Amino acid sequence: MPFYGNPEHFRLAVESVIAQTDPEWTLTILDDCYPDLEPGKWVVSLNDSRISYMRNTTNLLPSKNYNQAIDISSSEFIMLMGCDDLLLPNFVERSKQLIEEASPNVAVIQPRVVVIDENGHQHNGLADRVKKIIGPWPISGHRMVSGEQAHVGLLKGNWTYFPSILWRVSSFGSMRFRTDLNIVQDLSMILNLVESNKAILVDSEISFCYRRHKQSLSGATGIDGSKFVQESILFSEAQNRALQRGWKKSARAAKWHLLSRFNALGELPGALLTRNTKGARNLLRHIFMS
Repeated sequence: MPFYGNPEHFRLAVESVIAQTDPEWTLTILDDCYPDLEPGKWVVSLNDSRISYMRNTTNLLPSKNYNQAIDISSSEFIMLMGCDDLLLPNFVERSKQLIEEASPNVAVIQPRVVVIDENGHQHNGLADRVKKIIGPWPISGHRMVSGEQAHVGLLKGNWTYFPSILWRVSSFGSMRFRTDLNIVQDLSMILNLVESNKAILVDSEISFCYRRHKQSLSGATGIDGSKFVQESILFSEAQNRALQRGWKKSARAAKWHLLSRFNALGELPGALLTRNTKGARNLLRHIFMS
């Protein structure tokens, strides 16, 4: 769990791990030089042998923290939990069931999530309503998606919830999260795994609370357009790779990325109202030219 954020949300996140019905888990907290030392002291005071606390010597930012987590992991599967998200009590128990049932080519396990706001209340905004529609969510049990079908779906709209994902560590091989795509590195990695003939297992049972708020990195980088600059790079590269593989549907989805354009359009009024000229230019470029 990389940590740099609201200390109260962090405390709730750690407590949600401790509250698991299945006690067989380990938690490693990577403090990314948060200015206040009290959250770290609180973790140490818990005196729980399953919890490790590490404080970085420099602020690494998201991707380098995720890569550090991969490098130090000794488990078959890991999750890169957000320090403001919550596990429901059944998360570990359900995850172990899914891992046992997953075929060897499953690299990503996506639990069903419920979305909450900064105050912990259930949130059902437009982005999450769209994710429910476009994602391959099963009504019951779980389902596996792979190949061009999975690739096309992700390029049409990223329906996954990064902090809730279970990753098979061996599937990474030499791949690591891109540090030049510090906002959309999750989608980049999943696309690369799918292109490496890996599969995604999607569950129907809710076991995770994803916190959506404007202070998050993806929320804060929408209005200035920087998220969409990275998305333009990602889609262009994905289109080229898809063409090389003969995945014509994927190439078209990457070329048009309509949901991403609509998302940028939704951020444009905010950029204009705050007179964020650079942000408005970035958004307009993504909407009409990317």
